[in-house]
This record gives sequence, C-alpha cells and structure tokens, in this order.
Amino acid sequence: MKRLEDGADDDPLAGWEFELPDTLIAKTPPLERDGGRLLVVGDTLQDRQIRDLPALFRAGDLLVLNDVRVRKARLRAKRRSGGAVEVLVLRAGDATPAGDVGEALVRPARKLRMGELLRCGSGSIEVLALSGEGRAQLRFSPSLSTLEAEAGEMPLPPYLDRPAHAEDERRYQTVYAVPGRLQAAAAPTAGLHLSEQLLVELSAMGVQRAQVTLEVGLGTFRPLTAEMLASGRLHPERYAVPEATWTAVETARRDGRRVVAVGTTVVRTLESAIGPGPGETDILLVPGWRPRRVDALLTNFHLPRSSLLMLVGAFAGQARVLAAYRHAVEARYRFFSYGDACFFPAPSGVTG
Repeated sequence: MKRLEDGADDDPLAGWEFELPDTLIAKTPPLERDGGRLLVVGDTLQDRQIRDLPALFRAGDLLVLNDVRVRKARLRAKRRSGGAVEVLVLRAGDATPAGDVGEALVRPARKLRMGELLRCGSGSIEVLALSGEGRAQLRFSPSLSTLEAEAGEMPLPPYLDRPAHAEDERRYQTVYAVPGRLQAAAAPTAGLHLSEQLLVELSAMGVQRAQVTLEVGLGTFRPLTAEMLASGRLHPERYAVPEATWTAVETARRDGRRVVAVGTTVVRTLESAIGPGPGETDILLVPGWRPRRVDALLTNFHLPRSSLLMLVGAFAGQARVLAAYRHAVEARYRFFSYGDACFFPAPSGVTG
C-alpha cells in the first residue's frame, strides 16, 4: 500500500493522495442509517460507532446541519438523432413562460449545439449556451420539476458505479432535508448518518440545533486542480443562513460553547458568511486557515486530492488527518458518500 506523505514540490496535491482498496468504497449505505462506524480523531484515535455520538457531545453544544434537499438532478435525454445525453442539473435559475432556465453538466457536451432541442420525459430541454468543463445553460419545458418527477434520478457519485435504486431516494437524503429554492446535485453526506432517534437523543441531553442551506454542486464535488489551488477559489455555490442560526452561532461562540458542524458544506457556509441571509461561496480552505465559527466537525472519509480532504486537513492538521486515514484503511472503514464517518472534537492544536 502506498504511504501517505508530504507532497512533492512539482505537485501541490501529492500530499493529499492515498491508495484505497476498491473493496473499502461503500457502494450501498449501512442497513440502518445510524449503523455505521465512527473514528474519533482527538489526542488518540478511538474506534466507535455512529450510535455513540451522544457520548461525544455536551449539553449546550450547537449542532449545525445543512438542510438542503437533493433533487433528482440526473436526467436522461435524447437528441433528435437518438443519441443519449446525460444532464446533471447544478442549479435552477429563473422561470420563464417557455420553461425553467438552469445550469447543468451535460455529457457528451462536445456533440451538442446551441439551440438544440433534447427530448426528456414528456417535455424537452433546450441548449441555450455551452461553456467549458461540460457546463451548459438549459431551458427545461414545461418545467424542471416536471422533468425531474418524470425522468429524474438521484445523482449518485460516479465512483459508486451503479444506477440509482428506489432505496437511494430515501437514503441519499438526510432526514432533516427541506424543500426550498436551493436544492443540491449531491448530498451533504455527513448528515446521512443522523437518524431521527439520534437527533432526539441529542436534543434530550441539551444539544441545540440550527440549520444552514448550501446548494451542494461543483464547488463541493468537482476534482481539485492545481489551478484552483493556485487561485484559492472553487466553483461558486449558493447558500442561506437564517437569522436564528446566525444568532445561535454567535451566542454559542460568545458563551464558550462548541459549534459542531455536520459536514464540510456547513464549515464552508459558516466560514464564508458575514451575517445572516443569502450568499455565494467559492472559498477553498487550506492549511493555514483557522476556523472562526466551527469548533468540532463530523464528516465522512473523502476522496484523495480533493478540496474536502484538504479542508479537513486544514481544520484538524494534515499529519493528524492522514494518520487517521491510514488507520481507517488498515481497520477497513468504509469510505466516501455511503461510508463511515470521523469526528474531530476540536481544531488542530485545540484540546478544549
């Protein structure tokens, strides 16, 4: 097995690379939502279970969740020639009399032409504009919601290497997801572990709860490149922070109580926002960043060379995180979206 080590000078992402046996990539969720394993990464490593989470919290902790709902963002369309086109909806834009306008990834993008009309369900998708990286501006007729209801699939990550099943409509969605203007093209996967029962137990012991919404898209799941790293920017994603959440976070920080982020999307939202309300973030969090509003982090095991792995390394320390990943591989934890989770009780260098 390849050893995790510091990056080479000519490859700034080499230090975030690791080999992972395919057998450790979780293709399906655990039988029970809260039935996975949990690696606690503190001064020592502890092998625990997701159901142990209440034992790791304190009365007064503030648990912050991303309540975004995952849309049936993957659409299968047909060209006039009969050729198949895969459309992954990234964000919905304005509604027009002719249909809803939105941004998507399309494949194969190189074959499409501006103005082309694709068949999808009982409606159509018109190509309004094409840009780099397979992105396109599209018009969905009669509406995006109609096409998603008729032909949409849950947008499972490609590394699962399987079509979405009916069960994925429930399990690739958090129990606290709410419908709203902002909807995601990928799940905020740390939250997939939280069952209704766990949330009830946490509330009963005095853990407070608040929500933000971040529209998970390219900024979260696109592969990180050296160019992005050099610019310090990711693809922008929209978010919303309710007034009550902002007040709860500020009050917890003032009172010395922990703000516990469920997932990297919550971290990026809280670290980007300058107040309550809507916003957009393209922030890339790398070593050298010190969290201003997050004191602990629950997250999944992430892809190598990814912005998510780098964010966790920035939060908890690169060497500490890579040592935890080595242990997770050796202990045969399950990785990625449907895999197990890890909990960092405090940022790097902080033990309180």
